[in-house]
Order: sequence, then C-alpha cells, then structure tokens
Amino acid sequence: MSGIDANRLKWQIIEIVSEYLHEHFGEDAKDLEEQFTSAYDSVLQQHGVLDDSETAKLHLLITEFKSTLSDVLQSGTHFGRLMGLVSPILNDALSRAEQQKITSLVELEVSTRKSSEPKTRFIPLYDGSENVKLLSVGIDIGSSTSHLVFSRLTLNRERSFVNPTNRFIVVDREVIYESDIIFTPLIDRFTIDVEAIVEFCEAQYRKAGFTPEMVDTGAVIVTGETAKKQNAEEIVRRLSSKSGKFVSAVAGPNYESVLSAMGSGIVDLSSKTNQTIMNVDIGGGTSNIAISSKGHVLSTSCINVGGRLLGIDDNFRIWRIDEPTNFILRELGVNYKIGDTISEKDAKAIAHEYAKALVEVMQGPAKSKIAKELMMTDDLDFSIPVDQYSFSGGIAEIFYGEKRSYDDIGLYLAEELRTLVEEQGLLVIEPEIKIRATVIGAGTFTLSVSGSTCYFDKTLEFPITNIPVLPINVTTENYQPGKVEEEVSRAFKNYDLREGDGTVALYFKDSLYRSYTWLQEFVKAIENSLPKTISEGRMVILLFESDIGKMVGLMTRQETSIQRNLISLDELFLEVGDWIDIGAPLQEGQVFPVTVKSLVFNKNKEYSSNH
Repeated sequence: MSGIDANRLKWQIIEIVSEYLHEHFGEDAKDLEEQFTSAYDSVLQQHGVLDDSETAKLHLLITEFKSTLSDVLQSGTHFGRLMGLVSPILNDALSRAEQQKITSLVELEVSTRKSSEPKTRFIPLYDGSENVKLLSVGIDIGSSTSHLVFSRLTLNRERSFVNPTNRFIVVDREVIYESDIIFTPLIDRFTIDVEAIVEFCEAQYRKAGFTPEMVDTGAVIVTGETAKKQNAEEIVRRLSSKSGKFVSAVAGPNYESVLSAMGSGIVDLSSKTNQTIMNVDIGGGTSNIAISSKGHVLSTSCINVGGRLLGIDDNFRIWRIDEPTNFILRELGVNYKIGDTISEKDAKAIAHEYAKALVEVMQGPAKSKIAKELMMTDDLDFSIPVDQYSFSGGIAEIFYGEKRSYDDIGLYLAEELRTLVEEQGLLVIEPEIKIRATVIGAGTFTLSVSGSTCYFDKTLEFPITNIPVLPINVTTENYQPGKVEEEVSRAFKNYDLREGDGTVALYFKDSLYRSYTWLQEFVKAIENSLPKTISEGRMVILLFESDIGKMVGLMTRQETSIQRNLISLDELFLEVGDWIDIGAPLQEGQVFPVTVKSLVFNKNKEYSSNH
C-alpha cells in the first residue's frame, strides 16, 4: 500500500502524545508516556493480526487509538485536546487509504479445511458522507409571550474513526421564518386560551407558506408561569397533533433553566471557553438560572421574578397583579388593586425588590424573607465557582440596552438589575440569543445502533418509547459511590422529575472504571439512587458511551435487588435534551436500534427572511 506506512504512522502518533504529556504533566509524564507507548505499540500483537497487510494495521491503529488513550488519560480537557491533535492525522491517513480503494475492515474467517490458509474477507466500514435536509418548527408558549420559528436544518452523517456511529450531526441551521411575538392569550389567570393559541399557530403556518404535513420535525414547549395553567397539557397535545412529528413537553422550572441555558448558546460557549457561566433567563413570571461548565449544566434553580408579575399601561394603570407582587406590596406596606393607578416610585420600588431577590439567589442561598418566598426550587449549588454571568429572556433585551415597554414593570426590573449587577462587580457577557432563547429549533430524529455488549431482561416488551435521557455527571475524576447517588438526584431535579414517577434513562458519558470492586460499588449506588423505581417494578434503563453495558447489567443482577425490568445498553452517543425510543433487539439480542430525538437550538445570529 504505497504512501501509507502503518508503522511510521504509529510512531508519529506516539511522538505527538509523548510531547504533549511532557508539556502538561510534569513528573507524571514519563510514566504516562511509557504506559501509552507500551499499549499502543503492542496493539497489532494484542489483536493477533493474521493478515499482515498495511490495510489491516492501519485500521487497527485508527480504531484502537481512542480506547488506548482512555486507558492512560481520564476524560477531560487533556484527553479532548489530544484527540483533537491526533484526529486530523488519523483521518488524513484514512482518507488516503480510501483514495487507494482501501475502504474495508478486515474480518477474518478461518477455513475448516486443513490445507487452506486463513482467508480475509473485506466488508464496508466507512460509507462516506450523507446529508439530509429537514423542515422543523419550534413553538414556545411562555408566561408573557408566545412565538414560533421555522428552520431548515442540514444534518450530516460522516463516518470516521472519531464518529463511527450512525448519528446525524446538525451542521447548519437556517431560520427561514420567525413569527410575530404575541402576548400569551389567557381566558383568566389560570387558563390559557387554547383556541387563540392554535389559531395563532395556524395563521403563522399560512403566512410562512407551510402546512403541517410539510414539517419533518419540531418541538413545542410550554414554559414559565404558563406551565402552571390548568390546560397547559392540552396546549401541548393540540399543537403536537397539528404540527407533525414532535417532541413536546411542559417544562417545569428546573428543566426550563436547562433549556434556556442551551437555547441562549451558553452551554456551548462554556465548552468552547472552558469557563463556568451562570445564565439567568428572565421572562414574564420567572427567572430560570443555570450554571454551565465544559458543556454540561451543573446546577439549576428558579425564582418568581419577571416583568409580567405587575402589568401597568403607559398611564401607570394596573391591569394585572400576580400573587408574588401582592406579597411584595404587603412587605412594602402599600396597597394596590387592578384598575388603580400606581405611582412610578412604587413601581420602581417593586422592581427593585424583585431585582434584589434575584441577585441575592444568584450569589448565594436565599436568606431574606422576600427571596425565600419567591424561590420556586432549591438553591443553586454554590460549591461551583462562577467565572461569568449572562442574561437571556425578554428582560435581557432591555438589560443589554434595548428600550422597549411590554406594558409591565420589565423596563424598571432590567434597570434595577443592571444597577445591582454593576454594584456587585459581576463579570457579565452577552449571549448570542436572548428573547428567543427557549424556542426549540427542532427535534431531529436519528436512528442509532447500540453496541453489541448489552444486557436486557428478555421479558421486556419493545419498542420502549419517549424516554427522557438524564445525563449523569459522574466521571473517572469525581467518581465515588456517594457521587453517583448525588448526581442521579441532581439529574432528576434538573429535569423537574421525581424518581419513580416515570421511566427515564440514566446516561453515563465518561469512560468509567471496569474493575470488579468498582462495578460492585457502582451498581449498588444505582440501586440506592432508584428506590421508588425498583419498589414499584418500573423499568431501569442504563446507557453508556463506553462498552460496559453487559458487565454492568450482569453485575446489577448479581449484586442488587434489580432482577427484572432492566436494560443496559452501551456505545451510545447522547446529549442533554435527548429523548429516545428503543426498538426490539437485533442479531439475537446483541444490538438494539435506538431512535434519538434531539432538541436542537438556533445558533445563528443572522436570520434569512426567505424560504
């Protein structure tokens, strides 16, 4: 195979890793270098390659690099950087091999005939690149406002050694139509006007030039105070049925915090900048707070602070008073009712109390009487140092300089908040997306396939559908049994779910230890984390990125009370906001088809007005 020398490539990779280790790991570098060199140098011997061709060696070097590195380095910044350094080199080698028509993976078949030499059969490994275009719609029904967005998504599936899965990746998001932003119509304080919302959406479909049948994917999310309204579930059902293939949810306060941080682009930014960022999404009735670091949402909370909690017109006539505002009025010793004219001084005083409570819970646990009363969730985890702060939601537009009025105290709230933030010296950054931060760009549906080292209870009935994926922030760096229980509990909280009330999938992304003792501790921690799920006989679904599904499943059966309704799948690549369907097992129960339904957010600042 002219032009590609597998042995030379191997030592090139070893040299790159060695230099990096010596630059970043000080006294430990030599030991790490020896571990990696020994393991990677022996890859070919360990696999006993009977076909000594350069093709076979090349593919082993490519497919074994990530696992070899993960045995030496824990997942994290350094692991990611080394993958980034080596990936282009290996992919270039793969590309050159494909140009020489080497597009297959060696599969050995030993003939039963004594006189025959072992034969080599080649089967396709890399199918090249595949693009799919989808029309999607995202509908957001919030406390103050409602709106929808049509997007054209381009998804790409390109097989390479760092992406050897069937998962499509969104490579382009073009917003092709944005609706008007309307005030969410209510029949009374507790009831959404379902017909008005549906009529608005139908009118926007017509205006955009689309029919429900033309929509490929999408999502509808009911958020904020609106999610409390009596017929919020009906809204989701009606809009989902009229809008094609949808992911839909009534987002509670913590889950809305997750969605807002993702939609504003802050979760993605925290991954790129390696900064820990607190995003505060301030809407009409709530402020949803999330702390993100390295692309993960670590902590969430929510407080009843929003511009729409006191509605006033241009003449300061009150047309809406929500209960949180009544509480603050009592604390201030003033009395107003709907129809009264409020002084500007009192309107600003109310906004000041809201802003003061919000800044208080951004920096520590709620301690004041007003902050405690307004909190809708537990406090944030303040063991996590915050580097930067960002704001999204309707109030953020005003906070960052836009002058507009929503017929409420939003303008005063933004001004009071900006003053307090400046006084506290908080480092503020501006997110790319603000008022439309919780609008979901799309729900993309991707067929993936699990690894072949899975475990499942053979009495389970398939398919298993609409399962929310809860990423569990347990890594080789922070692992201990108590940490597993803590992070599982945190994941339920972040998604506003109660353990045992429904079926969820726990997803572990990091490469975890595989010793017998570790597995024992791990499965017992899982058992302790799911008491109600187990006692009520609900399904336990465990998902892993690394290939330990079968080991975990077998150990769970052996060491815990979980004897039925268990499924443990591996080699799945999932993210925050994913939902999955699990199909019936294939290949005699070795692998499972998994449909991944991903919430996708708009990340483009410039919008196209044509479609």
